[in-house]
Amino acid sequence: MAANEGTHKRPLEEDPIVSLADVLEENEELENEACAVLGGSDSDKCSYSNGYVKRQALYACNTCTPKGGQPAGICLACSYKCHEGHELFELYTKRNFRCDCGNSKFNDLQCKFFSEKEKTNYDNKYNDNFFGLYCTCKRPYPDPEDETPDEMIQCVVCEDWFHGRHLGTVLPENVEYQEMVCPSCMKRCSFLWAYATHVAVTKAADAGNCGSLTKVEDGIVDVCAIQENGDSHNQKTMACAMKCEETGAKHNEPSTSCKAEKKPEAASGDEASCSVKEEAAAENTGCKLQQLKKRDRVQRDSATYWPHNWRNKLCTCQSCMNLYKELEISFLLDEFDTVLAYENKGKNDEETHGERCDPLMTALSNMNRIQQVELIYEYNDLKSELKDYLKRFADEGKVVTSEDIQRFFEELQSKKRRRVDGMQYFCS
Repeated sequence: MAANEGTHKRPLEEDPIVSLADVLEENEELENEACAVLGGSDSDKCSYSNGYVKRQALYACNTCTPKGGQPAGICLACSYKCHEGHELFELYTKRNFRCDCGNSKFNDLQCKFFSEKEKTNYDNKYNDNFFGLYCTCKRPYPDPEDETPDEMIQCVVCEDWFHGRHLGTVLPENVEYQEMVCPSCMKRCSFLWAYATHVAVTKAADAGNCGSLTKVEDGIVDVCAIQENGDSHNQKTMACAMKCEETGAKHNEPSTSCKAEKKPEAASGDEASCSVKEEAAAENTGCKLQQLKKRDRVQRDSATYWPHNWRNKLCTCQSCMNLYKELEISFLLDEFDTVLAYENKGKNDEETHGERCDPLMTALSNMNRIQQVELIYEYNDLKSELKDYLKRFADEGKVVTSEDIQRFFEELQSKKRRRVDGMQYFCS
């Protein structure tokens, strides 16, 4: 290419065309997201006095606590007042966290809200996010070296963020999911696979996802590892279906995946006795988990996607409650732990706060009657004129240019001059 060929730009061909409707929609989404994330946190008061807050917006300061040091998190108010001008990592929200600003991790920096804080918040949990690294690839976001378009999804258990392509499964299409559990957390909390087969948006036994299935407890490997290669894939899928049908007919129980079953006669007396006792215990205690385990107990090395209110289906018997406590995931039973609950609270608080602190009403309260009438007139005039002017572009799907905006204000100013020039003043 010649050196001067790239200097002449053809905007109609190279610039992306975006309609006003798209711009307005995107702007509304950004405003809603900001209200959702920040609305539930106080921007004027450090959250330290509230202890370990159930959920709040958090930041990490790369200026004060860079990689190689101790991880630390600060609340929204401290990010504004104590770390103004610093390089901050936005962590979205974290659960059960107490603000670290000004404690022993920050050397000489003191919190401007609370000068005296405990040296360490021992119950805080940290991960690589506090150093600006995310996912299994441990890369920053946005990543200047990664040109692959991909969305980041937060795991509801560990609260790390993951690239969609690194979760071991395809994101559900045309299906709304509320929460995601990453592969590592699914492995640590393997009992969730019993629920995933029946509750998750993408069922654990769906043959079309990816990876081979594995029995959770007895270690039997699935006979049909899924392969992405035409005829071989189809043949194996058909063989799996035939195998499943055979297995279901022989044992008179539902089978949603292909797996090599153990022969009853191969089991030892102790194993058989243990199995009978487990089934009897499930019937007697009414444990949902044990009942599900009797049916399909498969797992993958992948993430799972869950619908709204899936947590309500988790068993709450004493045995399961002890299991949640041991795995430190009792928060799954708290309906207000979800990000959705936090976002809804933020939106509601923002709406209430907005009504209480409307800037127009505040300005009007400090004006005399003549000024109030003039301001209201000007405000309504601008609002009405701008709405009608932009609506024409939105209806026609046209792009609003800077010249269009300039023309609007020139016309508005012209109308204002005509209105003022036409006024007559009389002395009584």
